[in-house]
Amino acid sequence: MPIRRLPEHLVNRIAAGEVVERPASALKELVENAVDAGATRITVRLAAGGIDRVEVIDDGCGMSAVEMALALERHATSKLPDDDIEGVETLGFRGEALPSIASVARLTVESRVRGEEGWSRIVDNGALVEEGPAALPRGTRVVVDDLFAKVPARRKFLRTPRSEYAAAADAIRRLAMARPDIGFTLEHDGRRNISVQPGETRAERVAALTDRQLTENSVAVDYERGTAKLEGVASLPTFNRGVADHQYLFVNGRPVKDRVLIGAVRGAYQDLLARDRHPVLALFLTVPPGEVDVNVHPAKTEVRFREPGNIRGLIVGGLRHALDEAGFRSVQRPSAGALGNWQAEPVGAPPTAYSQNYQQSGQQRAAFFTPPPGAAQASVWDRARDYQPAPEGRAEAAETPVPDAADHPLGIARGQVAETYIVAEAEDGLVIVDQHAAHERLVLERMNRAMAEGGVASQGLLVPEVVELDESACDALEERIGELTELGLELERFGPKAMLVRATPAMLGAGDVKGLITDLADEIAAYDQHLSLKEKLDHVAATMACHGSVRAGRVLNVAEMNALLREMEVTPHSGQCNHGRPTWVKLGHGDIEKLFGRK
Repeated sequence: MPIRRLPEHLVNRIAAGEVVERPASALKELVENAVDAGATRITVRLAAGGIDRVEVIDDGCGMSAVEMALALERHATSKLPDDDIEGVETLGFRGEALPSIASVARLTVESRVRGEEGWSRIVDNGALVEEGPAALPRGTRVVVDDLFAKVPARRKFLRTPRSEYAAAADAIRRLAMARPDIGFTLEHDGRRNISVQPGETRAERVAALTDRQLTENSVAVDYERGTAKLEGVASLPTFNRGVADHQYLFVNGRPVKDRVLIGAVRGAYQDLLARDRHPVLALFLTVPPGEVDVNVHPAKTEVRFREPGNIRGLIVGGLRHALDEAGFRSVQRPSAGALGNWQAEPVGAPPTAYSQNYQQSGQQRAAFFTPPPGAAQASVWDRARDYQPAPEGRAEAAETPVPDAADHPLGIARGQVAETYIVAEAEDGLVIVDQHAAHERLVLERMNRAMAEGGVASQGLLVPEVVELDESACDALEERIGELTELGLELERFGPKAMLVRATPAMLGAGDVKGLITDLADEIAAYDQHLSLKEKLDHVAATMACHGSVRAGRVLNVAEMNALLREMEVTPHSGQCNHGRPTWVKLGHGDIEKLFGRK
């Protein structure tokens, strides 16, 4: 078969296959054009998820009739005044979007430049249908009708209107986050679903488009390294989601989905979140245009960095720095559902059994305080042995003066509930701490510090303990004996199916040695053999910390509870355990007043 030059209409359809995958792709290109045109307000209207209709209206600079004709030709653009494609700073630059969309749909473009008449041009699947004057305010209006209507092979692969709308809304959400100075409105089938005003701060815009609670449960990111700068908003580890759809990444104002960036986010949170949980964040990376190649993907959703290792280090370092600054913070307020589970005591006459018991106890109290006839005034201690009050909650006398709650954010320990939760009184409410989760995080942070300072101190066992495992697990542990020694764990092979434990990390204290070794073997078996144990230190240390922490069910005295609270206040990341769950929650005075109907 001889080589031939493809006709123009076929070339456009091939280009459309690269640029226009679905309605959301067309919408993204049109909104990017509106942003590049200097618009301050952009309105988007969709019908059937964009399958039937996509309409974008902006108040940008507009186009003249001559420019509009050029805009509908392939590779015609106003965004490259010279040939420096590496220095492009606009969202679009290829000049393919409008002709590609026009080749697979009915495209109507209306535009007016300030001081001139408006002009309209209609192209139906590549063929010019109509053009002429149009009445409209300054700006541009683009309508895409019946996408892929004459390309059934493509249209049948579109998903349901609901799914297509979800993809379109995500595209608008990302573009709106990138430009808080622009107002965005999204309407679907006549219903307004997104509306944000121009002039918002970046944090306000991100919270408005993700979750309003993010404002109170996030940290600000502001970090620089060399010529690169990282800004944005990142959630506390305890404010997370089950999917990674709430992570928004931008490079020089361009929404991207880059594996380097996504991997860096995962690395920054890896020892703060469970593996199936994901943070909510919006990160804005600014680098010199020459350090990033945006001309990698036809839809411009991927980029390539000249120094990807430096960018990864910047993101991990920036997020870690911001989270370290958060200290012991966690999602502090209980959810509305949790508050709703509190039950109010019904008001009314006490039950009969209670009344009888109360009367009997009243008679006992009268006999207790009334001296016998003719006797001298008795002391209350004279008959103390006969009086046995009903069981009450444990309240331990403080051997040292009780510190002032105002001096400590997590308050002063007042008691322990279910031998699991510490109840503390803070200046602004009631704090409840999960003692096991909190101490687990503290032990992990101690181990990380010890590793950074040269190694974890070990404590020899008086009698070495033999732990029986299957042969493959023993082989995996034996290969890592040297690295485990740096973590304070001294092992020896003891036959084909056993390991001899001679020492454990001193900070873990006495614990379940067999359980620790078994869990470590499982963790190591899950790693790639080519990775050093230090690269997975967070998981190994977390496993050790879990075995060395205060267990639920252990009774703590007041001094121990207060010591735990004080260490939490000065330890980074102590607001969440090693699995991303909160270690403490606060019930504010206002919440308590609501429970009692005072507010």
